Amino acid sequence: MRNIKLIIEYDGTNYYGWQRQRNTRKTLQETIEKRLEQVLQEKVRLVASGRTDSGVHAIGQVVNFRTNSDMPLKNLKMALNSLLPDDIAVIRAEEVGSGFHARFKARSKTYRYTILNRDYPSVLQRNFVYFFPYKLDVKLMQRAARLLIGRHDFSCFQGSSKRSRRSGGPSSYSKKKACIRVVERISISKRGSLIYIDIQANGFLYKMVRNIVGTLIEIGRKRYTIADFKRVLVSRNRQFAGPTVPSRGLCLLKVAY
Repeated sequence: MRNIKLIIEYDGTNYYGWQRQRNTRKTLQETIEKRLEQVLQEKVRLVASGRTDSGVHAIGQVVNFRTNSDMPLKNLKMALNSLLPDDIAVIRAEEVGSGFHARFKARSKTYRYTILNRDYPSVLQRNFVYFFPYKLDVKLMQRAARLLIGRHDFSCFQGSSKRSRRSGGPSSYSKKKACIRVVERISISKRGSLIYIDIQANGFLYKMVRNIVGTLIEIGRKRYTIADFKRVLVSRNRQFAGPTVPSRGLCLLKVAY
């Protein structure tokens, strides 16, 4: 049985996130699996590097699936792209070893959050940026962001989810361990009226990037000080961090293996 790896780009605006769900009309996983089944004439199950949320985009999502088909990869890619909607595209298809797993073999992921920082919105970019009309001090945001680099308990930036609420009552030790991540790189740059926040880490908690960005915006508005930001990180308490910014500004750039 062949193990096929795909690199996928998508506009997540019109989808209820990546993961197939029982009670939603349209998810990315379900949409791609249905088209793959048409091409291959067999059932397939996609494994993704991570489950992006509703409205989140990707230019480097990695998935893999197993198939009995001997269809050449060039033909597979062409046929799949001809059936997919305009907001999803397969960038690359390759055959990988049987041990490859898009999720468990991932070493790091890089996300980008884009803020449109000017006094009027963009019609053409409205689905891909967070319009924020108030002045932001990017240098202060950069100073605060450097505090996130390294191994930390990121509980303060974790959003609540139905899955976590159903998981029962783990010990305080296991909960702490589950929230530890390593941020390898974070950069904040401004080009014209666009502010880009890129974060590379070995993994991300639910809504972690969006909550970090919301807190950095509070720094940029000078509502929080650098000392406040340090206290937020040490507190491990979501209530002390800033608001959750909208999903439309978030994009999965790259997954490293």
